[in-house]
Amino acid sequence: MIRLHSSRTTRNMSDTPKLPFGIKHRRRDPDEWDKTIIAFESPYRLKDLCLAQDPDAGNTPEKVQQQKFKIRLASSDVRRQTASMLIEKRYASRGYQTGSLQADPHRITVLVFMEEKIVGTTTLGLDGPAGLMADSIYKEEIDTLRAQGCVVCELTKLAIDDEYVDSKHIVAVLFHLCKIYGQNIHKATDFVIEINPRHASFYKKLLGFEAFGTEKLCPRVNAPAVLLRLSLKYAEEQIERYGGLQKTAAGVRSLYPYCFSKQDEIGIEGRLIRGE
Repeated sequence: MIRLHSSRTTRNMSDTPKLPFGIKHRRRDPDEWDKTIIAFESPYRLKDLCLAQDPDAGNTPEKVQQQKFKIRLASSDVRRQTASMLIEKRYASRGYQTGSLQADPHRITVLVFMEEKIVGTTTLGLDGPAGLMADSIYKEEIDTLRAQGCVVCELTKLAIDDEYVDSKHIVAVLFHLCKIYGQNIHKATDFVIEINPRHASFYKKLLGFEAFGTEKLCPRVNAPAVLLRLSLKYAEEQIERYGGLQKTAAGVRSLYPYCFSKQDEIGIEGRLIRGE
């Protein structure tokens, strides 16, 4: 279940828009939900996203007490610093190096909160004058997409607190928010991601990424990397077909049933555009 929250407190009933399918309530306590994009509940716990090992593991996760989450942006130095601590902790545990998050108009960092604690984060990089982080070792490959008229975004710094076990729902929520920002709002056509070769199968099997660059050493994390590409047209088709059907699409081996429904996506996109 997801909820969209509005800071408006006075509105006639006749002026209240109908909420997207699956959204039951609109909260009116802006202090509690300040800058919250979405609040939702999940019956599953969390696991590290960026360092996922076996895409087939956890297909039947153990149900636990329902947990409540909030999705917000890293809109302040404090949030960026806290998210950076989580990223550094997760990367260091696997021997990777990484820098801190910095304020950048071409980067959108999405945060998952549970009880006011950041438990997950991912960053969407928008192409611009400075290019993408992946250009440092894969510029030739990415330039071929640009030459074809593609608008490319990249996913970076994906991490979830390892105190929590696997949740396909949470992973899908992070991905779907980046898809809404990238494709719907910034008109992107493709996502790229640099990933350790050991973890590439996770993104290929569960999200439909394809290999797009040979293995190289990534100096930013001092580890081997491969470049993967995802057509957002494909992601859109999968969301339209499977989004919101996690309870009825048990045979579909991907994360798309755990994404929002297309109707919910429309409501979220509108809220983001209006800056609510």
